[in-house]
Order: sequence, then structure tokens, then C-alpha cells
Amino acid sequence: MVKKVALECSQCGRRNYSVPARPNREERLELNKFCKHCGKMTVHRETR
Repeated sequence: MVKKVALECSQCGRRNYSVPARPNREERLELNKFCKHCGKMTVHRETR
């Protein structure tokens, strides 16, 4: 079973995506993804 982390929109704060966790990461993942609630491309950050 793969551990997953959620990606949260930096604008509205909703958790829209989940991705597999990398075990030896040192900083949180940041990706530019489309937020269906905001209706635009925003930065999504990894939550804990």
C-alpha cells in the first residue's frame, strides 16, 4: 500500500489532488495545477 499526501490549493485552501508520497523528501511539494473551485491555475502545496 502506497502512502499518499494531499495537495491543497493556495488560493481557496481546498484539497483537490492526492499524489504518492516520496519517503526521502526534504521539503514540501509545490505544483501548478488547475483548481476546479477557483476556475484557474494555482499553486498547490503538499499538506501534512
